Amino acid sequence: MAVEKLLDFQNRFTNLEDKMLKSLWGKFLVFLIVVLVISVGFWLSFSLGDQRIQAVSLKQQKLFINSQDRSYIESPELTFIQNNSLAGVSCLQIFSSKTLAALSGEEIQKKEITEYVVQPGDTLGSIAADFGISLNTILWANDLGRNSIIRPGQKLIILPVSGVIHHVKKGDTLSEIARTYKAKIEDIIAFNDLSEEGDIYVGDILIIPGGVKPVQVRSYSYSFSQIPVASSYFIVPVSSPYRVTQGLHWYNAVDFANVGNSCGKPVFAAAGGKVLKVKYGYNRGAGNYIRILHPNGLITHYGHLQKILVVVGQEVSQGELIGLIGHSGKTIPAGSAGCHLHFGLYSSQGSPPRNPFAR
Repeated sequence: MAVEKLLDFQNRFTNLEDKMLKSLWGKFLVFLIVVLVISVGFWLSFSLGDQRIQAVSLKQQKLFINSQDRSYIESPELTFIQNNSLAGVSCLQIFSSKTLAALSGEEIQKKEITEYVVQPGDTLGSIAADFGISLNTILWANDLGRNSIIRPGQKLIILPVSGVIHHVKKGDTLSEIARTYKAKIEDIIAFNDLSEEGDIYVGDILIIPGGVKPVQVRSYSYSFSQIPVASSYFIVPVSSPYRVTQGLHWYNAVDFANVGNSCGKPVFAAAGGKVLKVKYGYNRGAGNYIRILHPNGLITHYGHLQKILVVVGQEVSQGELIGLIGHSGKTIPAGSAGCHLHFGLYSSQGSPPRNPFAR
C-alpha cells in the first residue's frame, strides 16, 4: 500500500515537472517570435522589398539616395531634382504690402516715383493729401506755383515722400546736395539705396527726403533748353517696325515697343558714346537699365531691359547692340505684355533739349 502511494506521488511529480517545462518552453518560444517580428519590422523600415534606400550624403539641404522607386519618397514638400537627389520644396506664399505691414506692425515705405493723371475735381491740395506728401513736394517736382491751375488728363510727378528731386550733374557731390536742400547725407544714401561711399553718377535722379528747395534752384522736369538736338544726332534705339507707346513723360522720356511681341528684341545705342552706368534689379521701378554719356554732354537712358550686353566704361558706336527689350522693374501692364523700352534724354549740365522722339 505504501509502495503504491509512493509510485503514485512520483508519477504526479513527473507530470507536474513535464507541464512546467512545457510552459517555460512555450514562453520562451513566444519571446523568440516577438523578437523576430520586431526585428523584421525594423529591417523592413529601412528596405523597400528588394530595393534598399541608402543615405549617401547630406549637403546644402539636399539628400542623395539610391532608389528606383520614387513613389515612396516624392511628395509636394520633397521632390527629386536629379536621378538620385532630393530637395525640400517650400510652397510660395505671396503677401501684399498691407499684409506684410500688418504682420510687422509697420507701414511698408514706398520708394517709387509715380505719375498721376489728374482727375475731374482734383486740386493740388487734395492730391497731396491723398498721397500723404506735402503740397510743396508736388509743386517742386512739377515746377508749379501755388496758383497754378491743373486740368483733368494732366500728368503730375508724385514723390513717395515729402522732399525734392535732384538731377545729378557734373561736379555734384552728396555733401553739396545735402547742404543745398538742408537734408542729411545718411537719409539720401539710405532712401536711394546708394553704397556706403555714396557714389552718384551724372544723370542719376535722387530723392531728397525731407529736403527743402531753395528759391534759386529750378528743376527741369518739363522745361527744356531752347537749343534742340539735331534730328540726325540720335537714331531710333529699337528695330522696325516700332511704335511710340507713350509720349513725353517721366522727365523727358518716351516709350518704344516693337509691333507684335517686343520681349527680347534688340536695343541699340541711339548715338556713339561711353557707357556711364549699368544697373540691375528693380531700381524703384526702372528695372535693369543702361546710361550712355555722349560727346555733346547729353545722356541717354535705356530702361526695363531684359538683358544688358555692355559694361561700364565701354565705348559704343551708334547703332551698336547694347541690350534686349524686357519688362524688368515696374511696367504697365505687368509681365511680358508690358515689354517696352523706356528711352530718356538727360543732360550732364543744365536742362536737356526736348526728347527728339516725343510726339
